[in-house]
Amino acid sequence: MGAIETSPDHLVPVFDLRFTQEDLDAVAETLRSGWLTMGPRTIEFEAAFAQFIGSRHAVAVSSCTGALHLAYLAAGVGPGAEVIVPSMTMVATAAAVIYAGGTPVFADIVGVDEPLIDPDHVAELITPQTKAVVPMHFGGYGAAVDRLSALCAERGLAMIEDAAHSPLATVGGRTLGTWGLAGAFSFFSNKVLAVGEGGLLATDDDDVAAFARSRRCHAMTTVTWDRHQGHHRQYDVPGLGFNYRIDEPRAALLLSRLRRLEDDVARRRELTRRYRRLLADVPGITLPFTEESVERSSCYIMPVMVSRPESQGPLRLALREAHGIQTSLFYPAIHEFSAYRSRFPGISLPKTELAARSEITLPLYPHLTEEQQDRVVEAIAAELTP
Repeated sequence: MGAIETSPDHLVPVFDLRFTQEDLDAVAETLRSGWLTMGPRTIEFEAAFAQFIGSRHAVAVSSCTGALHLAYLAAGVGPGAEVIVPSMTMVATAAAVIYAGGTPVFADIVGVDEPLIDPDHVAELITPQTKAVVPMHFGGYGAAVDRLSALCAERGLAMIEDAAHSPLATVGGRTLGTWGLAGAFSFFSNKVLAVGEGGLLATDDDDVAAFARSRRCHAMTTVTWDRHQGHHRQYDVPGLGFNYRIDEPRAALLLSRLRRLEDDVARRRELTRRYRRLLADVPGITLPFTEESVERSSCYIMPVMVSRPESQGPLRLALREAHGIQTSLFYPAIHEFSAYRSRFPGISLPKTELAARSEITLPLYPHLTEEQQDRVVEAIAAELTP
């Protein structure tokens, strides 16, 4: 391993996270308060996020996986129910269906140029057992939620958005995560709004919100903050709940970072447009999505597709070892993981499989410099030019 690989000054990471003094002060103030579990800062963040995306309710939880699980349960997913999901997504999109007792049914994507769930294939997969459809907004680019919401309304199905990548992204002028019965957001450490761990369920449905608020804390009718304030002395547990609480330091950090989210996304879009210009004539790769779609996206990642799938692994290795550039894969196809092959054998999704073998995620974060970007593009061109 050479010096360029081991020196953090030379490595260009695929993700990078920096905190401001305001972020640090917000967390320190929370620690000094002595109240660390779900409380007033969580309530404040939920209100701010709901207003930010235009949702009636926002329920903060410990992860996007927890938000998906609660959304599936609220939609009535259980034994015998099917939920149509993409396979080109984080495994949690499907795993949470199984947590709820349901069965994920995998839909193909539109193509390598649009790695989003295909509404036409979704329509073909609907059966009497189908309970919900889950568009996942890959990379912060909106799936066809307008078509899918109409299809779900026509067939009496719930639409639950996996909006893990998508704060501030839109379709038809409407914020992603607000089109369906519920939307699930992620605050994991590499996300657009990142605090390490955390998630949120957004919904306009009062019953779904009440269900999620109850079930995230063991289904107790009051939470610790209520009892701390002397509002209630006793509580009941009317159903099966979970420990999906978020904590106050992360809620405080989310509040602080939310204030500059618009600036961060604007910078991501600027860098994405520049990547697209620089990469347009590089042989051996194609760019998914369109120039116009960038303005509606949160630009969570910068994906490229190699023209020859067999070059995916060697190119990633060369970028890291020879050029000190880190990359990632978004995503290996879920139905090809061993746990899912054994549970759901015989699935064939040609477009998803091609995209999974072709995609490479390039470095992208708000403080990525143009010099670093140039280095990434020049390294790709050098490795792919015959």
